[in-house]
Amino acid sequence: MAEPANPAPGKQDRAPGAPREVDTTLSFNEEFQAQLAALESGVSTDERDAVAALPSGSALLVVRRGPNIGARFLLDSAVTVAGRHPEAGIFLDDVTVSRKHAEFRREGSTFSVRDLGSLNGTYFDGVRIDEARLSDGAEVQVGKFRLTFYASRVDLANLAIK
Repeated sequence: MAEPANPAPGKQDRAPGAPREVDTTLSFNEEFQAQLAALESGVSTDERDAVAALPSGSALLVVRRGPNIGARFLLDSAVTVAGRHPEAGIFLDDVTVSRKHAEFRREGSTFSVRDLGSLNGTYFDGVRIDEARLSDGAEVQVGKFRLTFYASRVDLANLAIK
């Protein structure tokens, strides 16, 4: 095959026999793009659908690392305690978790997390905290468990309008 007489500006000549760089353009439908975005962010289609269905005033925690990967916990009450105690609203069965480790609080449509004096601490986006306001997509670590926080899409849309 004949080589172009004048290579594209800024391109260097390639060595004989070296593979040729080819530019390609692909287009995908919206559904495929949504699935790809979900895979890139670690969110399954089921999880994305669950988050989309959250009513106002609620949120979802999804276990990303640690025992019970993929487990989901609905936050829909004023206070939800996470811990190793069998009666905890979010039961996390591992010795790295205190019996009453942390609590998730709802005030209107916003949520916060507060450490309850746990031995191993509670972390928000990798930083040990006493208390922090949660943002969509934030990571909360309780013992070995890493949970991702997802706010109601209805509440996020209302915040964007304000």
